[in-house]
Amino acid sequence: MNNKCKDNPTEQQLNNKPPELKDKKGGHKLLTISSNSKYTPPWTTPYIIGIGGPSGSGKTSIASKIVSLINVPWTVLISTDNFYKPLTDAERKKAFNNDYDFDEPDAIDLDLVYKCVCDLRAGKKCEIPVYSFVNHNRISNKKITIYGASVIIIEGLYTLYDPRLLEIMDLKVYVDADLDICLARRLSRDIVSRGRNLNGCIRQWEKFVKPNSVKYVLPTMNNANAIIPSFNDNRIAIKLLVDYITSKLKRKSMEHVQELIRLGKTEKIRSLMDHPMVYILPKTNQTESIQTILLNKRTKLNDFIFYFDRITTILLSRVLDNIPVANYKTIITGSNCEITHCTNIDFNMICGITVIRSGDCFIKSLKMTLPNVPIGKLLIQSDSFTGEPQLHCELLPPNLTQYKKILLMEAQVINGASLIMAVQVLLDNGAKLSNIDVVVYAATETGLRRILNAFNEEIHIYVAIMISEKDLRMGRNSWCLTRFIDTKYFGSE
Repeated sequence: MNNKCKDNPTEQQLNNKPPELKDKKGGHKLLTISSNSKYTPPWTTPYIIGIGGPSGSGKTSIASKIVSLINVPWTVLISTDNFYKPLTDAERKKAFNNDYDFDEPDAIDLDLVYKCVCDLRAGKKCEIPVYSFVNHNRISNKKITIYGASVIIIEGLYTLYDPRLLEIMDLKVYVDADLDICLARRLSRDIVSRGRNLNGCIRQWEKFVKPNSVKYVLPTMNNANAIIPSFNDNRIAIKLLVDYITSKLKRKSMEHVQELIRLGKTEKIRSLMDHPMVYILPKTNQTESIQTILLNKRTKLNDFIFYFDRITTILLSRVLDNIPVANYKTIITGSNCEITHCTNIDFNMICGITVIRSGDCFIKSLKMTLPNVPIGKLLIQSDSFTGEPQLHCELLPPNLTQYKKILLMEAQVINGASLIMAVQVLLDNGAKLSNIDVVVYAATETGLRRILNAFNEEIHIYVAIMISEKDLRMGRNSWCLTRFIDTKYFGSE
């Protein structure tokens, strides 16, 4: 494939491979790239709802109803009950005698609550502690790991108390209930679920719970956007609340889809045929013949699998031409000839990530090329109503940051949304953008342009077939708009 390059084009540029730099020893190494991104993933702008109210008012029940009714994947319900501070032996002894104040603001680690929510908003994983009310302590070897939240619901006594939490909440709800009714509900919960005795519960209520509710919790009602009665017929109030939340989430999804569309456009259109970060497999008699076989609908399943594995092996071989060099060393051949400055590549520093399920079509050819390569998986699907990509599952190799080359594979790219999200997930898990190579069998020019624009044209892309925007406008090669590769490959037509 020919490239048109300004100034003095190098041989590497003419071959349309990612740019390389010479190191001090005269070898090649990949260009170091910054990880700036123009793309804002949906989980870094989650819709945050705070639900507060006195103990026993029914906050958890209403939070659960909202989660069920909005029916949005990746809705995270965080209870501040998990964030009670660890107790000393002396404090724990007082707790077992119902003489420890669990209902003052300082009993809850609101700093950690705020940090966890901020981590989720920053696209990071957060670990939520698990608290045992039976043992009056955190369970040291048990934590809840959360990553990627579209909606965060925080519920608890002091959800509407901390100014920092109030600042980042989109909606603040107070659950109102008479304190006598709260006492009845609290007695039922503590005696049945937490193994407490009646006299101790009443003493704790009179000494700590009720005074703190009046002093600290009831005033937080003034911070709420909506007040919901707990025990009367509150179905209409909850429905209105859910309708409001749903409308906000739909608007957020549409804004995200519009952002993906915007990424496919640029003020200065540059042909991807000569883009330094895009490698398109050159047309040869072999590759053209294989493409003809693969696109023939009469091709038998076994032949399709064989030739797809063949073409992806060729493509992966091109990718591996640019893997990082670990060091140089001298070797002795079988005929006792000494060879110096041989390249020594650590193939253990390479891992593969497939976007389920089309990316799984690469596994066989990848294993043939690198038998011991670790493989991770990402399940990303688009919402059927909004088209917004959504992360359903991530199974990544441990210590992702140790790999110098990460091959992110998908059989077909149409709009680029799933791969953009996949790259962002890897970045959120500590991977460097310069270490990620996107490997695709067939892609539209629009999809590739969106991926490049999302990451400031600083990500390497390898593709066997690219369908130009002009071809699609003229009605040619419309086959690329149908995800048929994995269906055919896995025999599920």
